[in-house]
Amino acid sequence: MGYVNQANKAKQPSLSQLRAFAAVAEHLHFRDAAASIGMSQPALSGAVSALEVALGVQLIERTTRKVLLSPAGERLAVRADAVLEAVGELMEEAEAVRAPFTGVLRLGVIPTVAPYLLPTVLRLVHERYPELDLQVHEEQTSSLLEGLAAGRLDLLLLAVPLGVPGVTELPLFDEDFVLVMERGHELGGRRDIPRETLRDLPLLLLDEGHCLRDQALDICREAGRTQGAPVTTTAAGLSTLVQLVAGGLGVTLLPRTAVTVETARNESLITGYFSDPAPSRRVALAVRAGTARHAEFEEFAAALREAMEALPVRTSREAPEGGTPQK
Repeated sequence: MGYVNQANKAKQPSLSQLRAFAAVAEHLHFRDAAASIGMSQPALSGAVSALEVALGVQLIERTTRKVLLSPAGERLAVRADAVLEAVGELMEEAEAVRAPFTGVLRLGVIPTVAPYLLPTVLRLVHERYPELDLQVHEEQTSSLLEGLAAGRLDLLLLAVPLGVPGVTELPLFDEDFVLVMERGHELGGRRDIPRETLRDLPLLLLDEGHCLRDQALDICREAGRTQGAPVTTTAAGLSTLVQLVAGGLGVTLLPRTAVTVETARNESLITGYFSDPAPSRRVALAVRAGTARHAEFEEFAAALREAMEALPVRTSREAPEGGTPQK
């Protein structure tokens, strides 16, 4: 960092002086220039004179009939305009930052949420926050968390709990898992399937890295499924999974929000529902702890809960400080 001479620093021009000079340079008339920026003519003249002293150059040639810019004044008028324009942009940006739901919001979403919840999210943003520039990034959980920590992403929409230090979760809803199978399966259409049924079913899962795979395995372990029970086929996405089910390769678990989208296109599929309490997952927004936009994100979470009440989910009310979300 360069050395700043304190004597020179004291002579730096003020924004008021630059505005006065820019007005004179534009109008070449003191009375008109003063009127354009709401200053008295003596104050304008004094500001320009003070600027000349601060810069150490003559900017204006004053005659009895008109005002002219000196050669130095012509050169520095361009610089003054650039400085004032930059300051104006700075103030506009600061105003945008102060105003919630404006500017860019970089939202990360996991693949097992994006196709089913983004229509609701996008509709909400379009209708309620038209000044918000929403940018969506679909990635797996680990990549999303890395992006949040690095500042590449502002907000995440994903399944929780995460258990990651420095990340705050804003719960949105809980949704049940549904068993999807080939039409004709003995469990098809039932609404009282015991969890224990999962112990021996030929279960199809997503590839490694998807949090839904880990959740499904946790559900199976809770149901008493052993490590040795076969999981012979996996897929990169839920659409592929249900096609494998339709082809008779096994059964799978889908979150309720995905069922209509993924099964309505294939008449050879049927669903079954678990008896209460059904296995479920929680979806939430995740933010960096201490983010300056925390209040904005809390309001966004509340708006999303309201918008998602039409979905087959149980929306969450915001948890009290230090407590757990209530359903």
